[in-house]
Amino acid sequence: MTTKAAQFQTDSDTKAFDLEHRRKIRFNIGKYNVAVQTGLGWYQDHELARERASYLKAKSINNLDHYLLEFEKNFTRRGGKVIWAQNAEEALTEIGKIMQRKHARSVVKAKSMTTEEIHLNHYLGKNGIDSIETDLGEFIVQLNGERPYHIVTPAMHLSKKDITDIFVKHLKIEPTDDAQQLVLTARHLLRGKYTTAEVGVTGGNFLLADIGGIAVTENEGNARLSATFPKTHIAIVGIEKVIPSVHDLDLFWPLLSTSGTGQQVTVYNTIYTGPRQPLEKDGPEEMYVVLLDNGRTNLLAQPDKREALHCIRCGACLNVCPVYKNIGGHTYEATYSGPIGSVITPHLSGLEENNHLSFASSLCGACSSVCPVKINIHNILLKNRQQSVAAGYSDKEEQRAIALWLYGMKHRWLWDMAPTSGKNWVLSRLLGETGWNKRREGLQIAPKSFKQLWKVRG
Repeated sequence: MTTKAAQFQTDSDTKAFDLEHRRKIRFNIGKYNVAVQTGLGWYQDHELARERASYLKAKSINNLDHYLLEFEKNFTRRGGKVIWAQNAEEALTEIGKIMQRKHARSVVKAKSMTTEEIHLNHYLGKNGIDSIETDLGEFIVQLNGERPYHIVTPAMHLSKKDITDIFVKHLKIEPTDDAQQLVLTARHLLRGKYTTAEVGVTGGNFLLADIGGIAVTENEGNARLSATFPKTHIAIVGIEKVIPSVHDLDLFWPLLSTSGTGQQVTVYNTIYTGPRQPLEKDGPEEMYVVLLDNGRTNLLAQPDKREALHCIRCGACLNVCPVYKNIGGHTYEATYSGPIGSVITPHLSGLEENNHLSFASSLCGACSSVCPVKINIHNILLKNRQQSVAAGYSDKEEQRAIALWLYGMKHRWLWDMAPTSGKNWVLSRLLGETGWNKRREGLQIAPKSFKQLWKVRG
């Protein structure tokens, strides 16, 4: 077992029995469930929308090279600059060069999972650049020195009292139970940051190949401010986010918002097609798009797992997952948590170190049933497990126990001859790996098999 796998088991055990943590998560996810059920009622045929979205994402991923080049051609035509980054190191190096040229000392940053993936804030901090999260949830967890807890709602694990305590500790405000006052405190602090920052950083929900645009979805307006006030805008986007046309947004924007927050459509939906043009009054003087691979082509090269790249990061699979609801987002120790994180993290960050995530699932299929682009998540988790075992990453004792069990099943006469104590040893090894025996009485095989009992009955 790797160090990460051992730590995952320890942290999972702690969180699963932390009743206060579970109360907060179930309260917040409960509100989400009500909103999403209302949102789904606005669809005349939600299943048809999912089918169309699945088809379009499959079309995009299977022709990824074509659509990415089309995007680059159309984006650069309007003065934008594209940076192709094979991994996090390349992305950070190129971003660092931009910061040096701009003599940047502060950056305002909208919510972006790709920037978390490449640890942008840490890199900027090491280079003396102040990077401020402007999304309220991200701002709160940044103040508290934490990673985002959830793909969509970064501070889902915190109650109003928790947030008050964080603001009192780090911003020196007076204690309050008024949520509006907490929001106003953050707003007042952040307003001045937009106008003084040299660079604004965003992610991108979709890359629009036909117009060379980056579509950004948000609810607070902070991404628009981050992209508008600073003279330089950098959008860091995974290569899998490309879709064929701007006209496809009438399908994807409502699907994303309904599955993510239960809204018909999010409050702010913006398309950026490059820097400010000669007759335009606002916008950045320069705009860069970093197209990030960082292991995505590892998945692209595997046709049986490729559909994981269809993900539009709505977070729906996290909210229905019984494992996530018990152990929470931080336990995964990965940028992407929950079912989809367990699918993609082993391929983005290394199978050997992260193969345990694909085993952290009940395989109930709830994740697949709610995915707006119909990714067969639980099936890919099984394929990841198969790949992990084939690569020899499973525990040696578990391998021996399964080999003995398999041999016994293929040679039934030998299994019948084996003593009960031997059978119990094999069973204890198998169940011990899953943690079954930790909080339950160990299972014991009956002294006589069914075959033997049947023979006695004559």
